[in-house]
Amino acid sequence: MTLDNRTATSHGPTAGAARRPGYAGTLAATCSAVFVAQVANALPASLNGLLQEDLHTHGSQLTWITAAFMVAVVCFEFTFGVLGDLFGRKKLITAGAALVAAGSVVAAVAPSVHVLWAGAALNGLGAGAMFPGSLTMLASATRNARERAHAVALWSGCLSAGAALSPLLGGVFAKVGSWRGSFWVLVALAVVSVALTLALTSESRSPEGRELDIPGQITFGIGLILVLYAAVEGPESGWTALPVILSFGIGLCFLVGFVVVELGAGSPIFDVTLFRNRPFAVASLVAVIGMLAFLGACFATSMWLGPVQHQDPLRVAVPFLLLQGPAFVLIPVVSRLLHRVAPTWLLTSGFVLMSVGCLLCTGLDATDPGLGAFVVPDLLIGVGFALCVSSVTAVALDSVPPQLAGMASATTNMLRDLGFALGPVVVGAVALSKAGSAFSSHLNSAHLPAGPLAAARGIAADGGPIAVNSLPPGTPGSAAHNLALDALGSGFSNAFLVCGIAAAAAAALTAVGMIGVRPHRSPAAG
Repeated sequence: MTLDNRTATSHGPTAGAARRPGYAGTLAATCSAVFVAQVANALPASLNGLLQEDLHTHGSQLTWITAAFMVAVVCFEFTFGVLGDLFGRKKLITAGAALVAAGSVVAAVAPSVHVLWAGAALNGLGAGAMFPGSLTMLASATRNARERAHAVALWSGCLSAGAALSPLLGGVFAKVGSWRGSFWVLVALAVVSVALTLALTSESRSPEGRELDIPGQITFGIGLILVLYAAVEGPESGWTALPVILSFGIGLCFLVGFVVVELGAGSPIFDVTLFRNRPFAVASLVAVIGMLAFLGACFATSMWLGPVQHQDPLRVAVPFLLLQGPAFVLIPVVSRLLHRVAPTWLLTSGFVLMSVGCLLCTGLDATDPGLGAFVVPDLLIGVGFALCVSSVTAVALDSVPPQLAGMASATTNMLRDLGFALGPVVVGAVALSKAGSAFSSHLNSAHLPAGPLAAARGIAADGGPIAVNSLPPGTPGSAAHNLALDALGSGFSNAFLVCGIAAAAAAALTAVGMIGVRPHRSPAAG
């Protein structure tokens, strides 16, 4: 889920030169593909409240719906890029869209949240193939740098449009029918993408020098999944629970093994030696931290309006137009700024705006269902993200020699997506841990009658304060509803605070870490 050149843009116009696909058809098909992939990514955001009510989920189970998608993207995006180079990008995009269609069918008929996780993971695998495959195919169809820049801008616009419109799409169809209807619409969009890819594109690939790094893929995938599992389950199972401790420990061992494997790999999926370059290491670190702040804020917003306040899905979609829309609307502005202003300053400014927006969100009132309080904070976060998302790769590319640009771009993009994956996980862990402890404290001092008190404690033990907050009036345990609402408001305010601190840290690291750095290339080249 990126807005700029992925791994294979370094293969550029030479790929598929023997049979150049039609530019207009390829542009239409690839833009359709990335739009569908991003709709699949953002769709659950407006549905969390309905999913919680219908499937009776608790906090960490909702976190896994988003995390399952992003973990699949992050774990396999490098390998998908190599597969496209080896066997063909047309095949990769078609297979990815078919996976999204299959995952959306699974999600649409899911009888439980566990099946919905499987659907989200399939969607993530499909999108993980469509993101690099579509951009690489589009780059191979362009004739010169100017045409390529125009094509990538349109591709980026469709990606941003998918992110902005997906919650609205989900809200509309959930309003007229059921949240399941939203996934059936995604099935139809994925089928259209398959048809456009098959009809309008020719195969392109560039297998020279490309090899699969199976040991690296295995160690990275297992390590990341185990560490994220521990981070998601820790708040509810307890950080000292044996499965959580084992997952953290074994996961970290696999990630250390991944670094060792990559240092000795002939064709690594992750070039660890790039981090000897200080400015590149700084750019990579802020990519993770800054994007964690952004998607963490998006996830916190969806949870605040959905499972906490139980707002209508269409109302949930409105703040996401402010969070995601600027990245689409401001594409021409940011493109010009990247040619006239040092990307480091754009990146720093973007993180500052995001930090201010997140910190303003800490003042939200969980008992106030109005959307007016979201306007200024979400606009600041959205504009900040628009400045950051393209600038972070430009900064990374400026920090390395031109011959390393392809690997640098790919590595930065993967780390940025890792930040996207960590956002919901960290936010969920912080918010639910705080909410759980606050609810327990409030309940102990609430002086409720014995019967309602016992019922509230039992329900909270199984599903946390989110479960108590969702109880219909008059049911056992519902007397503690206001206590649960206050606890959740406190928890997610803490989550916004963490996002604000993360964005501020990214701004500081960018400003300080790049002091004295002279770029290897001009901003226009990035």
